[in-house]
Amino acid sequence: MSNLTPREIVSELDKYIIGQNAAKRMVAIAMRNRWRRQQLDPELRDEIAPKNIILMGPTGVGKTEIARRLARLAKCPFFKVEATKFTEVGYVGRDVESMIRDLMEIGVTMVRKEETEKVRIKAEKNAEERLLDLLLPRNNAKSANPAGFFMGSPNGEIEEKSESPKDDSTREKFRQMFRTGQLDDREVELEVTVQSGAQVEIMAIPGMEEMGSNLQSAFSNMFPGKRKPRKMKIQEAYQVLIDEEADKLIDPDVVNELARERVEQQGIIFVDEMDKIASRQDAGGNADVSREGVQRDLLPIVEGSVVNTKYGMVKTDHILFIAAGAFHFAKPSDLIPELQGRFPLREELASLHKEEFYRILTEPKNALTVQYKALLETEGVSVDFSKEALEEIAGNAEKINEETENIGARRLYTIMEKILANLSFEAPDKSGQQIVIDREYVKEQIDDVIEDRDLSRYIL
Repeated sequence: MSNLTPREIVSELDKYIIGQNAAKRMVAIAMRNRWRRQQLDPELRDEIAPKNIILMGPTGVGKTEIARRLARLAKCPFFKVEATKFTEVGYVGRDVESMIRDLMEIGVTMVRKEETEKVRIKAEKNAEERLLDLLLPRNNAKSANPAGFFMGSPNGEIEEKSESPKDDSTREKFRQMFRTGQLDDREVELEVTVQSGAQVEIMAIPGMEEMGSNLQSAFSNMFPGKRKPRKMKIQEAYQVLIDEEADKLIDPDVVNELARERVEQQGIIFVDEMDKIASRQDAGGNADVSREGVQRDLLPIVEGSVVNTKYGMVKTDHILFIAAGAFHFAKPSDLIPELQGRFPLREELASLHKEEFYRILTEPKNALTVQYKALLETEGVSVDFSKEALEEIAGNAEKINEETENIGARRLYTIMEKILANLSFEAPDKSGQQIVIDREYVKEQIDDVIEDRDLSRYIL
């Protein structure tokens, strides 16, 4: 678990997310509290429940990105799900417990990757030996000397010569050639595991996804993958052998136990579109009954319960839940009271305007301008954006959001793609050129769409 201070967490989030300082501070405190909890005595630690969060605001203002970046900083299992995917048990759809099983899968993958890195050096060494065996098989006594040639050892004992000095010297030469890349173009034949042709798809009954998963695993064991020879390049074969050797060195039971503990103590679940399952006071009918059913199914998971997964039982008591939604037509108070109580922290994210759009285009490490420059650089085209051009783009993003649907920073993706469409198409023919995108270029590409309100509604 990361031990970053709240100030350091906010500073890291600032590298990717513009504005929304209040929301950043809130999640930074929540993350630091998880670290603080781990420092306590076990008896008191178990009594401290996470303070779940509701982030409110229109789409494209950074709700999901804040949660995703937070999980990366903390190096903890993170799973994002839309609340609208869930239905009350008995209806067609996913049951709420499935998100815990998905989080556990992510945790197992994360821990397995970490454990693989720990044994990577030994796995690489073993893989290299196996690769050399493919290139230059070892000669045993019987194959080299059918008559059974023996030689005396220095201490007078009799031992079998398994490999001649000449063979050993040749093997070392091959080792050096492999390490320097001289064998990269050579092909070897390697036995790899391929999926059996008999694949059985299990359609789970709503509310019984875990049973479906167990049946799927059972059928997979009945039809295990077969080993078949396949020719491949040296480097590809080397990577396959590293993976196989790493699997041999890793204890799956240890991986599963570490993953379960990490999910239980550090896991984060981001539930988007939470407002879509809120029952509005001025509405009625079966739709609102179903929404309330989903809330009631969600309640025990958030409160703390035990969910059965194929890796064992997982407690949800200390998983951090971050809910998000636009909450245009519904309010957090429209959620059932019990669920409201499990999300004590709430923060509203502000809508984005021209100033924020300009900063989004220029400040983040992964800014759109940086991405497009890198993409076109692969074609040998050097692209630069003038300040006036970026201001024009930011102004148009604000204008279109006000006149049509407000989709926040996602509007920048649409506008940038429209502006650079012709250049992206012609880039292979412009290799070696340096192109400056200025205000006039921007206007030339999108003014016709901006002026036509009906057209901009569908294109931008």
